Amino acid sequence: MHVTLVHVHVKPAYLDAFITATRANHEASIHEPGNRRFDVLQDPAEQTHFILYEAYASAEDAAAHKQTPHYAVWRDTVAEMMAEPRQGISMNGLYPVA
Repeated sequence: MHVTLVHVHVKPAYLDAFITATRANHEASIHEPGNRRFDVLQDPAEQTHFILYEAYASAEDAAAHKQTPHYAVWRDTVAEMMAEPRQGISMNGLYPVA
């Protein structure tokens, strides 16, 4: 399983708009072939910090996610909302077995 932890820091003024845009991306992403999880996590101590937990059956499935129309809309919509560039960290998912 291919997992990416995407750390996002959002400008405070865009908090609600970011959550709305990210929910739309989440809802479409969970229906993609190869998607195993697409969780959106918010740091309770720093509400402008989010982690997107993206789990796909393979690296190819994860790469295909970035070619979808809903990802492009999300990427372009949230670009100006970021307080700093988002950081994606790739991981190998061991358990559960995909």
